[in-house]
Amino acid sequence: MSIMLVVVIRSVISFFALLLLVRLMGKQQVAQLTFFDYVVGITIGSIASTISVQVNENLLSTLVGLVTWAVLAILLAILSMHNVRVRKMVDGEATIVVANGKVMEDNLKKIRIPIDQLLAELRTQGVFNISDVEFAMFEPGGKMSIQKKSQKQTLTPSDLNIQPQYDGLPTNLILDGVVLQDALYSLNLTKAWLQHQLSKQNIQDTTEVSLAQLDTKGNLYVDLKGDKQWYIIPVRE
Repeated sequence: MSIMLVVVIRSVISFFALLLLVRLMGKQQVAQLTFFDYVVGITIGSIASTISVQVNENLLSTLVGLVTWAVLAILLAILSMHNVRVRKMVDGEATIVVANGKVMEDNLKKIRIPIDQLLAELRTQGVFNISDVEFAMFEPGGKMSIQKKSQKQTLTPSDLNIQPQYDGLPTNLILDGVVLQDALYSLNLTKAWLQHQLSKQNIQDTTEVSLAQLDTKGNLYVDLKGDKQWYIIPVRE
């Protein structure tokens, strides 16, 4: 058997083994990964690449190593869910770096974050003056959480005793020129109704529509294919 064919076969085995193990390990947003999670992921990926191209390595023993790393990661994740001490050991804890406008320099040194990086992180979240910050902390995944002082926070409708109208998820009615019949049925609407709404803007052919969405306020957003204009069509008149 040629080396090329061996590499192809081992790559296919490695690919699907990695896919299966990743599914078993569960989903987690990249932004929420801790440094330990990142290192484990890199190691598992490295073992998978070894299976693929290191034809001199025993396939079965390398697969066992790959599975062992994945199983250990799964077991550790399960333990972390049920044991606070294990979770703190693996993930770490949030570290307060600003308290009542004061930079906590000792805490910054513990997590080895320079003050200019702290300022940069604050700016990315729209904070340019540290005195506006009540608390700021670095989460275990490295993301910063900020609580502004009460007098610097943005007003919300509840602050003004205003009850805003409910704003739910829009429903896609047309995707890439295809009318989604199930979506229409779920709203007790018909294709004839949809065509009537489109005709208000002289749109006669649904295949010309890239996207059509109906929001909970009764507005139909229609985006035509290409560089043509988009429309907001009120349907509750």
